[in-house]
Formats: sequence, C-alpha cells, structure tokens
Amino acid sequence: MNNIYNIVSDMDVAVGTTVRTECPSCGQRTFTVTNEMGTLKWNCFRASCTVKGSTQVSMSIDDIKTVLLGHESDNKPVPFALPEYIVTPPWVVLEWASELYGLDAQELGLMYDVKDSRVVFPIRHDGQIVDATGRALDKSPIKWKRYGKSSLPYVCGHGTTAVVVEDCVSAAIVGTDGFVGVAVLGTSLSDGHKRYVSQFSTAVVALDPDALPKTLQFAKELRGHVANVIVLRLTDDLKYRNQTDLDKLTTLGDTQWKYH
Repeated sequence: MNNIYNIVSDMDVAVGTTVRTECPSCGQRTFTVTNEMGTLKWNCFRASCTVKGSTQVSMSIDDIKTVLLGHESDNKPVPFALPEYIVTPPWVVLEWASELYGLDAQELGLMYDVKDSRVVFPIRHDGQIVDATGRALDKSPIKWKRYGKSSLPYVCGHGTTAVVVEDCVSAAIVGTDGFVGVAVLGTSLSDGHKRYVSQFSTAVVALDPDALPKTLQFAKELRGHVANVIVLRLTDDLKYRNQTDLDKLTTLGDTQWKYH
C-alpha cells in the first residue's frame, strides 16, 4: 500500500481532473486517480482488485485560481515553459514513433523527457506551447504524465471534423489522415475539451473498443456543443491502424450513427 501511496502522490493530477493508468497492483488499465480540491482519490475498477484509497496533497496557486475563477484559465491559455529536462527528440523517440506507429516525430514536434524517459507531446494553442503530456517509454506504472495545469486537449491535424480519441498517438494518426485528432487524456470531458470541439461542424467520438459506455457519454455531452455528433464503433484502438477502422473513419459510412 505504501508503494501505491508513493506512486499516486508523485502523479501530477490537476484539480478537477482524472487520470487513468495501469493499476500498480493488478497491472490492468483500470486504475483512476482524481484530484478533488486537493484530495487525491484512487480506485481500481477491476472486480478482482481491491486497491482503493485517498490522500491529501498541496494545491498550487494555479489550482486555487482554477477553483475560484471557475476554470477561467482555460479560456485564456498562457504560454508554458517546458522544463529544462525536456529536449529535442533523440533517436529513441524517432524510432519509437516510426517503428511502432508510422509517425514522424520531428514533423509532429515531439520531444523527450530525459529525466523520466518519456516521449513528450507539446500541447499548442494559437501556435504557442501551453502545456505538454508525456508517454513513458519504460515500464513506469504512470503511463502518461501531464506537465502543466491546462485542461486543453492534445490536438493534431487540420479540417472541419474533430475526432475525439483517448490518447495522443491516436490523435496524431487521425491528424495525418485529413481530420483533427483531439486527445482527451483522461476519463471525462472538461469544459476546455467541449469549448475546443464546439468550433467544428462535426465531432466523431472514436474511443477504444472497450470504452462503449464512456463513448456514449461523451457523445451525449458533446451533442449540446456540436451540431453533428457521430459515434464510431471500432474493432481496435486507432493507434494500431486497423484498416477496417480507418476505412470507416474515412467514409463515415453506415456503420456509424448520429447520436440523438
């Protein structure tokens, strides 16, 4: 339990947000940590796993402003200075992006966290870096790490159709296929997510195949912000480039349905 306590305490979870990652006990991606006003609450939703708990953490000035101003900072993102240990991508990042996912790390502007060995995806707004998120390259129990406090999504691509996905890799793959990939980076939609997606004429919700309840919930929430909301039923995670799924996305054919 002490090990789980230390792992959770080291996670950078902004106030009002939830992070999902692998459970330190059972190893399944069913472990969530939520920051509720400085109280970190964690729980593994696997039926056979009993990991659950909470602890108090300090709140930063930005956290307090977020609470008092009702997330006003999401409306006016400010430039974010990347830590000095985040550097231009070495060969290990280039190889990871190219060999595993067919992506060009330099074209995407990926970087590298030399301290934690993470591929870093900068989050940009109006051409400026306002946050960043990093994906572990090793066996770290914390797969994704958020470096700043913004609730803005990681976005990749250009177009009039937003494709809402769970992770940055899927967003990058979608973004290279003529859509705008929008990575939620969590288990819920923030006000920042909804405001960003509301600028598009169509939003396609394309979460992992095992996340149907969350997919339907996202579609329901986005319906009040986007005129045309479509649910894309996947057979595999988009980051694995399943050709059937990519064809569905490209054609937006009869296997999808508009959410009402």
